[in-house]
Amino acid sequence: MSDKPRNNPNEMDEDYGSTFITLTSEDGEELELEYLDTLEYKDNIYMAFFPTVPEDADPDQLEEDEEYGLIIMKVIEVDGEEQLATLDSEEEAEEVYQQFMEELLEDEE
Repeated sequence: MSDKPRNNPNEMDEDYGSTFITLTSEDGEELELEYLDTLEYKDNIYMAFFPTVPEDADPDQLEEDEEYGLIIMKVIEVDGEEQLATLDSEEEAEEVYQQFMEELLEDEE
């Protein structure tokens, strides 16, 4: 999945609440995500999101559904434009996830 955000989460103002973006997959499927944080790690920029939850969703079923967990995407440049892309490997995903968790814990202290 690769697409550019429809708004810039880096410019969000916390006084106005959450920032949401909509991504379009290569199959044309749209996914609305809530922006959480941005991380620079190993000369790359990563962004963390949670998918939005439909109002009629069953909370018990969502806990078991992998599609409603943390989504981490990498900012890449394509033809001079920044876009979001999926991570290259499980190893990269695990490393970046750990970095996000470390920052989260530091912020809580």
